Amino acid sequence: MIRSHLILLVEDNPDDAELTLRAFKESKTLSAIVVATDGEQALDYLFATGSYANRDPKITPDVVLLDLKLPKVDGLGVLQRMRANSRTRRLPVVVLTSSNEETDILRSYDLGANSFVQKPVDFAQFLIAARQLGLYWLGLNEPPPVTRRI
Repeated sequence: MIRSHLILLVEDNPDDAELTLRAFKESKTLSAIVVATDGEQALDYLFATGSYANRDPKITPDVVLLDLKLPKVDGLGVLQRMRANSRTRRLPVVVLTSSNEETDILRSYDLGANSFVQKPVDFAQFLIAARQLGLYWLGLNEPPPVTRRI
């Protein structure tokens, strides 16, 4: 039986979000993708609060793709809140950002990111990166035990 996967994409740039969705679609990654356009919305989704208060909090993403430069709450703030909560502390988080600043890389890992990936500018390269991310995080990686499975 093929289990459906859930990805939370946290991306404020509509072009980058669309590019990511297209890349996952074209890479044939079988996943539902929820897009949060700012850090506050991502936290609301993860903790089933605000506009997501009626969402089943037991349904958690298999992986969070997290941009760093976000409105309201930046990516590092989202990561910090995730790692401080027992329900989200072990969720795999891939920082997917245009930054390659050493301080962003170090801070992301210090706060518990599982991976740091600089977004490729070229769509063909982005497609390859999405395929590899999907294969690893949704196929090879053994996620921590959680109560939810779609």
